[in-house]
Amino acid sequence: MSGPTLSTANYTPLSPLRFLERSASVFPDRVAVVHGDRRYSYREFGGEVERLARVLRRWIEPGDRVAFLCPNTPEMLFAHFAVPLAGGILVALNWRLAGRELEYILEHSGASLLFVDSELVGSVAGTRDAVPGLREVIEIPDSTIEPPVVPDGIVTAQYADFLAEADTVDDAPVHWGVDDEQQVIAINYTSGTTGKPKGVMYTHRGAYLNSLGETFHNGFTGSTKYLWTLPMFHCNGWCTPWAVTQAAGTHICLRAVSGDAIWDAIDTLGVTNLCGAPTVCSTIAEAPQAHPVDALRITTAAAPPSPTVIAQLEAIGISVVHVYGLTEVYGPYTICEYQDAWSERTAEERAALLSRQGVGMVQAENARVVDANMDDVPADGETMGEIVLRGNNVMLGYYRNPEATAKAFAGGWFHTGDLGVIHPDGYIQLKDRAKDIVISGGENISTIEVEQAMMTHPAVRDVAVVGVPHPKWGERPKAFVIVRTGATVTADELIAHTRGRIAKFKVPDEIVFPIELPRSSTGKVLKFELRGSR
Repeated sequence: MSGPTLSTANYTPLSPLRFLERSASVFPDRVAVVHGDRRYSYREFGGEVERLARVLRRWIEPGDRVAFLCPNTPEMLFAHFAVPLAGGILVALNWRLAGRELEYILEHSGASLLFVDSELVGSVAGTRDAVPGLREVIEIPDSTIEPPVVPDGIVTAQYADFLAEADTVDDAPVHWGVDDEQQVIAINYTSGTTGKPKGVMYTHRGAYLNSLGETFHNGFTGSTKYLWTLPMFHCNGWCTPWAVTQAAGTHICLRAVSGDAIWDAIDTLGVTNLCGAPTVCSTIAEAPQAHPVDALRITTAAAPPSPTVIAQLEAIGISVVHVYGLTEVYGPYTICEYQDAWSERTAEERAALLSRQGVGMVQAENARVVDANMDDVPADGETMGEIVLRGNNVMLGYYRNPEATAKAFAGGWFHTGDLGVIHPDGYIQLKDRAKDIVISGGENISTIEVEQAMMTHPAVRDVAVVGVPHPKWGERPKAFVIVRTGATVTADELIAHTRGRIAKFKVPDEIVFPIELPRSSTGKVLKFELRGSR
């Protein structure tokens, strides 16, 4: 008996480009994108993407990198389809970075074209001189803001004029797919908090499968109205540009995140889903406009959400789903799947269960927690080890960095650098980054555990705990606390409160009250800055 063979009859390379092709064909008149006074049907969405792709084909060769520096505007969404449709690789840039940081990424990625929002043009003032391979800088205006004053001599073309070239290029059909599903669709750069940013390569296959997982776990349908609070530059918006399009839902673009803007969209546009860091959850819960809603689902990650905030949102009808992942795994990899029995728990107990990182999503394998020998730690909820991952939604590797790739994949698993435990029910729980564990008198102290204990105080809005040197114990935890508006609490009161919830040796010796916490563009507290503060 001869073995099976692959042919065009039984195999098509996977690509998320198929999602827009299908939705534009099957649901052409459905509203696809909303941004201010702009509305795009799926027919128009597909048409705009195809026009941009036709022009890009004139400017780039297959595999060329095309960079976008934009907030969550329609053009940023279009780029997720148009760049790979033209055969290019999308490099979505973090618009919070400084000029030199952007120049490094543009140079390292070898981007030949840069599309930049009008308000961000100043960030790339010296880029064309610093990055010789950059051929064009195309400005994208946005009708939802007042036209900013754009410095002369930076941009080389306007988006509308660039797009108009589609009328003069050949009308050869575009192919809504790829010949090789393992070819790179996007390169996403890490935050670079411990060195130069690394370029994480996503494939068409990985993006397709991760999008399926996002659609399934978020419950996306044609009725979904997804609010873009999560930056599209971050892990390609956790692959949600492709996932919402796959479901033929509506993308509601949001240029800047604020309580006013979020609640206005919830009340006037019927938002059903959004994603974001725990800071977004806090913004929603604490906004003056906050009120009970019929149905709203928030998917949160970047840091373990506070059980206190989860309980606040649950009280007004907002469900919070906790996921865990990294840039290297296309965003979310595990999800805290809700168990029916949890409904019988108290709100506080339920919130604590929901703050865990959970189990592998449908497109992923189960995460492992291992010791230094790559052996699984006991599933006792106490023994810490490193969280390691593998499967279809692990990156292809780091761009132009084989040494870092080999180190990350040691032993056939991706090493996250995160420390956690695994509970008897198989759910993992993040305890800290390896570098963030406080070792005091030989005891490991999880800063996350301390933070969550302190967050139960009603006056505390946010908190970050770091280790600081101590002459006797080696290290001791120090807390930086943000107090809720209108509330008051002293360091002594907060220490006494925390001692009632965790072991005494874990309680911070020192508490300070800054105006705000330093955060990365994805909502993570920059603890290395806090360690260096006085």
